[in-house]
Amino acid sequence: MTTGSVEESQLTMLEPQPTSTRMLDWVSTLDHKRIGIMYILTAVFYLAVGGFEALLMRIQLAFPNNTFLSPEMFNQLFTMHGTTMVFLVGMPVLTGFANYFVPLMIGARDVAFPRLNSFGFWMFFFGAALLHFSFLTGSAPNAGWFSYVPLSSKAYSSLQGVDYWIIGLLIMGIGSVSGAINIFATIINLRAPGMSLQRVPLFVWMMLMQAILIILALPALNSALAMLLIDRWLGSAFFDPTRGGSAVLWQHYFWIFGHPEVYILILPGFGMISEVIPVFSRKPIYGYTFIAASSVAIVLLGYGVWAHHMFAVGLGMYADIFFAVGSLLIAIPTGIKVFNWTATLWGGEIKFNTSLHFAIAFLLQFVIGGLTGIMFAAVPIDWQLTDTYFVVAHFHYVLIGGLVFALFSAAYYWFPKMTGRMLNERIGILQFWLWVLGFNMTFMVQHFLGMMGMPRRVYTYADNPGWALLNGIATLGAVFMAVGTLVFLWNIFKSLHSGKIAGDNPWDAFTLEWATTSPPPPENFPVIPEVKSRRPVWDINHPEYADWKKEKTPEDKGRRGNLAKIAAWSFIASEAVFFLLLLVAYVVFNTKLMAPVGEASSPETLSDVTSSVLDVKRTGIFSLFLITSSLTFWVAERFLKAGKKSAFVFSLGLTILLGIIFLGGQVWEYTGLLSNGISINSDLFSATFFTVTGFHGIHVTAGVIALFVMLLMGLKGNLSSEKTHVFGAVGVYWHFVDVVWIAVFGIIYLGLLQ
Repeated sequence: MTTGSVEESQLTMLEPQPTSTRMLDWVSTLDHKRIGIMYILTAVFYLAVGGFEALLMRIQLAFPNNTFLSPEMFNQLFTMHGTTMVFLVGMPVLTGFANYFVPLMIGARDVAFPRLNSFGFWMFFFGAALLHFSFLTGSAPNAGWFSYVPLSSKAYSSLQGVDYWIIGLLIMGIGSVSGAINIFATIINLRAPGMSLQRVPLFVWMMLMQAILIILALPALNSALAMLLIDRWLGSAFFDPTRGGSAVLWQHYFWIFGHPEVYILILPGFGMISEVIPVFSRKPIYGYTFIAASSVAIVLLGYGVWAHHMFAVGLGMYADIFFAVGSLLIAIPTGIKVFNWTATLWGGEIKFNTSLHFAIAFLLQFVIGGLTGIMFAAVPIDWQLTDTYFVVAHFHYVLIGGLVFALFSAAYYWFPKMTGRMLNERIGILQFWLWVLGFNMTFMVQHFLGMMGMPRRVYTYADNPGWALLNGIATLGAVFMAVGTLVFLWNIFKSLHSGKIAGDNPWDAFTLEWATTSPPPPENFPVIPEVKSRRPVWDINHPEYADWKKEKTPEDKGRRGNLAKIAAWSFIASEAVFFLLLLVAYVVFNTKLMAPVGEASSPETLSDVTSSVLDVKRTGIFSLFLITSSLTFWVAERFLKAGKKSAFVFSLGLTILLGIIFLGGQVWEYTGLLSNGISINSDLFSATFFTVTGFHGIHVTAGVIALFVMLLMGLKGNLSSEKTHVFGAVGVYWHFVDVVWIAVFGIIYLGLLQ
């Protein structure tokens, strides 16, 4: 990966040399625009797949007691539809738009790490392919896109479908986190001169918030997936209540990721709408600061409301009250944006084209989804409606009525910049009405079905009064949306071949992507425009009305961080959440239950036999080797800065040796446990012990390999004092694994928090 900003002299390195096939040019590309297009095209493909799965389910549900699909096939389609739409359509299409437009909108030549960008895409691509390969095995995942246990346990899903689901999501998760780190580093470090964070376009700001959410939320899912995979493959019992595990823990971990995931999907949609509405209202966005600040509030509150998905679990009155209040509070910053967008439209010179049609439909439909979400913050209402089609309607009004309509709005807005041609407005309006009618026919009636008692996640239903009619309307609406999608694809095909030439800025828009050609050249900009306000292109095209003359915004002080360390710290933040949740699982399963004074103590959940095998003193000695390696690394870093090669090589070699000695101690300990018949499936102590220490050992091994690479570079003279920032980034990681071990040793070996 690269570790610095992309200079003009390096631009030729971003693209491979010409090859004999155009396909190879795309497969091997490092251009952020091409990678963005590949994300979008792959998402469109899976949109067709997920839409086809939805149509099959709607055909099955069009009539009561229908036998079009078997129960097993319905469960597989239901699981794959949800997984596909969330992980293979929603997230990658937004990543695609971010890849294409964030560097353009901040005046950068490329993303911070072009090779990491390519790596992230191909991890997503192959993870998605692996997930759908499960259909070819005859056992696609069938436990729901949320994969609740015990449905996803080996006892109830004995075939390989759930395994494909777990591994596919883990692979895509690696790609998602790497992409988020890249976008975060790009926005923080590669903004054009004059573009302070308070001047970035709101789409860029929302992508920054989304990157933070991905970095901090996805590890919760990864930790849960890791434990579920260990349960299924190695016979542990994290989520098996019959052996002391907890099925509810899966729900906690899944929704710690799952509720921020809603904002991972919708925040970029907010950003898109915040670009479209001002341009076609011919006004600056109303309340830029409020919109930006409210998104920060959403990020902060989004981590504290996950259990409103679990009101029916029985968490207790105080937990229900806490999460109900949090769910109500998070509606406030979301509602602020609706007022800002409405105020921007009010009094504007409205250009009512297809893009704005979709933006206004987004406003109306997202408000409906938001209001039904507030209803679920009332615990008694949630208890009544939680497993009905009312939830299906609410969810789709947020993610289809909101996000998908925002994506269509953005597509009509940015298509001219990406291709140099305009989409056809008449065809666009036809598509708009097909989607508005189809969407509301499909999902508005599901509110009534839910209130009438129709449960969700069922493959058929009895001929109860009104159910067949409403389900028939919903199925017809789904057909309308499918036809509307075909109309959109035809519009793209027709416009690419014979669409009106767009020009560089057909909308007289405001932000930097419109300052370059359509489509942009490989280097994005011949010359980076000067940024003095939040609408730099408006300032250039209308100097007499330039924003900077009448409204002052915070100046850019020119401070930019070190790219390598920004990426390292972002990665550390993600891994810290991963280890935190593994340690939480350890504490939950191994806390000793103390009885009141005068009563007999209840049995300890911690296995005395297993814990007694741990040699605390021996492990403490090996821990000192690892902790000392942080000191020797620090010394090596000082020697590198001073240009003392021999001393640097010696200190770094000693650091590597200390890390290897620590790993040797872990192997010694594992050998002793296994020889005593204690393995990961013995009990909950052994399961959590081997999982936590095993993942830590993997991280230490990765660190040793990275240090060895640094050592080779030092021996060959490729690691000079000018490159200490690269070595320092590796140091951030190495110090992190040491800190994690201090926590592991304290909790597991010394019994802290138990």
